[in-house]
Amino acid sequence: MKMMNNMRWQRRFGWLLSCNLLVWIAGHHLAHAQLEQLQNQVQEGTGVPTEVRAIYQRGIDYLANAQRPDGSWVSGNSHGDEVSGIAGLAVMAFLSTGEDPNFGRYARNIRTAIRFIIQKQNGSTGYYGSNMYVHGFAMLALAEAYGAVDDEMIWTGETEAANRRTIGQSLELAVKLAVTAQEKNPSKGWRYSPNDNSADTSVVGAVLMGLLAARNAGIDVPDKAIDGALEYMKSMTSTADGMVGYSGLGGLGGSDARTAIACLVFSIGKRTEWAERTATRQYLIDKLDSGSGAGWIEYDRYYKAQALFQADYESWQKWNQTTIQTLRAAQQADGQIGNSTHGPAYSTSMALLALALNYRFLPIYER
Repeated sequence: MKMMNNMRWQRRFGWLLSCNLLVWIAGHHLAHAQLEQLQNQVQEGTGVPTEVRAIYQRGIDYLANAQRPDGSWVSGNSHGDEVSGIAGLAVMAFLSTGEDPNFGRYARNIRTAIRFIIQKQNGSTGYYGSNMYVHGFAMLALAEAYGAVDDEMIWTGETEAANRRTIGQSLELAVKLAVTAQEKNPSKGWRYSPNDNSADTSVVGAVLMGLLAARNAGIDVPDKAIDGALEYMKSMTSTADGMVGYSGLGGLGGSDARTAIACLVFSIGKRTEWAERTATRQYLIDKLDSGSGAGWIEYDRYYKAQALFQADYESWQKWNQTTIQTLRAAQQADGQIGNSTHGPAYSTSMALLALALNYRFLPIYER
């Protein structure tokens, strides 16, 4: 397994070295204008703005200091039943800068958080948490860690045998749970419980991104699962104005966050030719200066960053500059950013991930 993980690391991140070499060679053979065009196409994320690095460093240090001994973070939920999802978001924040996840400064934080997520997983069903949001975010995080984090090091010093499995084994169980739940769902989507017979676009987006990331990492995900979820998102999207309904037959109007979710999954799911993707893209561009949705600002910002980056790079650049200034002003002295109803670890992780496209290291952020 260790050798397989090393091979996956090389396959998934080796393109960075290849792109750098390509640009170096081109500098000796192409005119300046051609070289500049090539560099724009590569868009590796080099030259991360100093302000982003400063925000990220303080934010990551906050998450490292706030992590509990068992690898989790405090949840704003009174029952503490969303901790696996929050741990997943924090893992992605740690991984997103490209620091060595096995021997770097935050290797212990990453390992203990992944161990916590796996140990919280139901070994029989594959379920990560109390709802499918949690399941989707935890699945996404482990998919991004798969092949990069050494499985053996995750369990160093751990004597408990219960729920001890590799990242790949955990992901396979998680994918099976999501696919089985979808097969029983008339809408071919998901809602809060794996046993729900209804679906909503917000939950479908979270689970679908987890499945897409797992497939990118090499986990077997049936095409019909991806296709079914994308068709559901398509059915909820208006081609007239790019608004995306919540549940049922498009009820409850639209929101920036839901439109961003739809635009993102259409992009990552390779449905860029769909009229629905075109409509959601235009909606986000038209509302670029309207700010983030009230009440769920972290959630809105998280998805809008990824959707704009995938759908319209120039618009993302403009939005990114505004977001950098907003988050710099909002960050507290200890590095915390915001304090949503889900807790400060959630809001800080989501804020950092809204800036993670500046690094472009995680595979799910590739264009």
